[in-house]
Formats: sequence, structure tokens, C-alpha cells
Amino acid sequence: MDAGFEAHLRVGGETFDGRDAALLRAVAEHGSLNAAASALGRSYSRAHSRIGDLEDAAGPLVERERGGSEGGGSRLTDGARELLAQFDRLQAALEGTATTERLVLDGRVTERDGDLATVETAAGTVRALALTDAEDVQVSFRSDAVTLHDPESAPEGGETSARNRFVGEVVGVDGGDGTALVRIDVGATGPLAVRVTETSLDALGLEPGTPVVASFKATATCATAAPGIDGDH
Repeated sequence: MDAGFEAHLRVGGETFDGRDAALLRAVAEHGSLNAAASALGRSYSRAHSRIGDLEDAAGPLVERERGGSEGGGSRLTDGARELLAQFDRLQAALEGTATTERLVLDGRVTERDGDLATVETAAGTVRALALTDAEDVQVSFRSDAVTLHDPESAPEGGETSARNRFVGEVVGVDGGDGTALVRIDVGATGPLAVRVTETSLDALGLEPGTPVVASFKATATCATAAPGIDGDH
């Protein structure tokens, strides 16, 4: 569900918004600016120019490596990760007055691959964009970033860019105004809440007791330092 609230950060003389955040996340996911632009359906020249404008205002955001056996690539700088963390904090604050829900899970980083981290949580293994160097983290994602599937037809984790998947059971459904809020027990402290259309609700036959698979992209998932943890260590 789009609650209608979008964060905007002023960085020097530039405004950093959701499109800019999506571009940085795509660089982290795909490992190059060219691939990131392609995945987002944007031209490389415009993406490159936009990164340049943002770096003029905020300092280095993307580290570029040229050549080598794999042809080089790109990864986010610490400054870029902090900028994304600031943006997410602002977005979360705006959403505090809206209806979009966010699930937060405690976890521990077990592996890092560039800007992505593998985190073990009570609900299972999660791949997330790491906005901290801490090992003890909290991973979070918005309910409107989640897609629900029938377990018999759900794609495997490696078959889709939605790299995370939880298997759970519906424990509650609240309908109204053409949408429904589906609450799913995925083994976490609290249920995962996902807003779907009533059409999807009927198509999937979602009701208490129904098994379901929830999937969501790694780059829609953020890992931040757990409360009381210094993110630099």
C-alpha cells in the first residue's frame, strides 16, 4: 500500500528522494552503475549524471573499479550507506503517521557480499542491504514490499530477484476499502502484516490457517545496528 508519504533529504544543494535511494540500492544489488540503470529502466548517462550531482553535494557515494578479470564493478561507500540510513529513518518517521507497517527482526550477520549481508533471524535467513558494519543488527522491511504466494506455486529463492522468502501461516485478516491487511505468523516475535487487494485475497484463498509464502527483495530490506550497538564495530 502506498501511504502517500515520501521522504526528501536536502543534501547540499540537492534533494535526495526515493528515486535516488532506489538507484543506490540497485548499485548495491547489481554491482555496477550500468546494470543498476538497466534494472531500473533508466539510461546509463542519466544515472551517471545523477550520481555525479549527488557526489558533488554529499561526497563519494559509489566506488568504481575498472578492468580486471571480471570487468570491474561498483559498490557503495560508507557515505552512501549512511545517506540511505538517514533516508530510511526519515521515511519510517513519516510512515509513523501512515498505515504502512514495517516488520523489524533482530538478527546476526553471518556473511557479507559487497553491500549485502546475510542475516540469521528467528524467522529465517534474510539477505539485506547492510547500512552498518555491526554484527548484531535489526533487519526491517515495509509490508508493501512483500508479495504473497500459494506455497505450491511460489518461486524458489534463486528464481527471482525477491531473494528473501518466509513460509508462514495466516493468523488474521482485516478487510475494508478494497484492500485487506493479512497478518502472517513467520516465526518472529510478532506477525508479518501485508496489505493486499481483495482480489488477491480471494485468488489466494487467504484466511486464518492458510499456509502462504511471503517474498521480498534483499534491497527492500535494511540491516541497521541493533539498539545500543556501535555501527562502526
